[in-house]
Amino acid sequence: MTPQEYLTKNQERFLNELLDWLKIPSISADSAFADDVHKAAAFVADKLKSAGADNVSIEQTAGYPIVYGEKIIDPSKPTVLVYGHYDVQPSVPDELWNTPAFEPTIRDGNIYARGACDDKGQAYMHVKAFECMMETNSLDCNVKFMLEGEEEVGSPNLGIYVKDNVEKLAADVVLVSDTAMIANDIPSIDTGLRGLSYVEVEVTGPNIDLHSGTYGGAVANPINVLCDMISSLHDENRHITIPGFYDDVLEVGPEERAEMAKTPFDLDAYKKELDVDDVMGEAGFSTLERTGIRPTLDVNGIWGGYIGEGAKTVLPSKAYAKISMRLVPNQTSDKISDMFKKHFESIAPKSVKVNVTLHHGGEAAVTPIDSKAYEAASRAMDTTFGKKPVPTRGGGSIPIVAMFEEVLGLKTILMGFGLDTDAIHSPNEKFGIFNFYRGIETIPYFYKYYAE
Repeated sequence: MTPQEYLTKNQERFLNELLDWLKIPSISADSAFADDVHKAAAFVADKLKSAGADNVSIEQTAGYPIVYGEKIIDPSKPTVLVYGHYDVQPSVPDELWNTPAFEPTIRDGNIYARGACDDKGQAYMHVKAFECMMETNSLDCNVKFMLEGEEEVGSPNLGIYVKDNVEKLAADVVLVSDTAMIANDIPSIDTGLRGLSYVEVEVTGPNIDLHSGTYGGAVANPINVLCDMISSLHDENRHITIPGFYDDVLEVGPEERAEMAKTPFDLDAYKKELDVDDVMGEAGFSTLERTGIRPTLDVNGIWGGYIGEGAKTVLPSKAYAKISMRLVPNQTSDKISDMFKKHFESIAPKSVKVNVTLHHGGEAAVTPIDSKAYEAASRAMDTTFGKKPVPTRGGGSIPIVAMFEEVLGLKTILMGFGLDTDAIHSPNEKFGIFNFYRGIETIPYFYKYYAE
């Protein structure tokens, strides 16, 4: 029996197991769900063990644990380190979900649940692909699993764990499925990811909320000031105005840009899917370039004053915003974060006080397409999809990819099976059942070709 035949025989059980895992609200950002995060770790540890992994352990960190397991079939064979995460984003606003976020629902061939695609569904593909290979005696490489519970809050303890376990985690390549393909009929492999700098800003005006009639027009309104400051961070061409922001940007040459332009992309369909009349971004670059090879600055949340039902004529004491900057190769998150802080403080009028809190960050990463591992991934997807995958640049950030290269000396293969339309981090997140099974079908071929 082949791994693919074993999958066909057991696909209903595989799906039901995933649905059970998705029912666990493992939200790492909210301490109210701490027990659920631990429960999700125990769930996947148990499934790794039953699939045939050795030395399965739930390893404690200063935060949430890392689930480790391995199967060393022959020390002379290549070793694949599989990384994934079992924590998920918060589900709010829950009222925008068509069905509850932690009551997985199947509609139109998709699994709707928080974490369905990011990353429980994709991580579980690797657990089940491993089971398929073990049960059919066809595992061609050594494999090590490292599944963490803090990716959605910046992986604050993963770097410490990796540095403390360099020998234990020794491998030849890292394999990650936490990215997307172009489409189900256009497979692709991300060959680069952007870095990230994430900050929170606080603008304070008067020491208490004031009556907007008595004080309006005489005292600075922190919300108005914050909006003005944020607006000034881009010019009319959507260039970021922070001095020195682009100094270290690695510019992509015309040849690579020409290759990127060959990527199948329908701008009209893109706008229709998002229900927007037009796109917006940095002048002089296409939509795919804006999301793949250029840095960005976006407000992720903004609040202050009265936001309850009805009216309250208040001039607020404080206003807040969360801001993320996606970075490209050669930019460093610490430098950009410091640059932002100094600039934001410098443009504040004397009528307010500004505090900038630096949260988490990570570096950009690029994976060569001429490596043995990339060729194995490309052949694997070609085998199951019937066409060679397109190399693409991902707009998101997986900061640990750069860390793996720095600490372990390993490149990462980003062989994701999600879609950009899967609404990760948003209400009604989904993952196609087709994608789930196709991932399980494809992964064993990666091991086979990588071992050749």
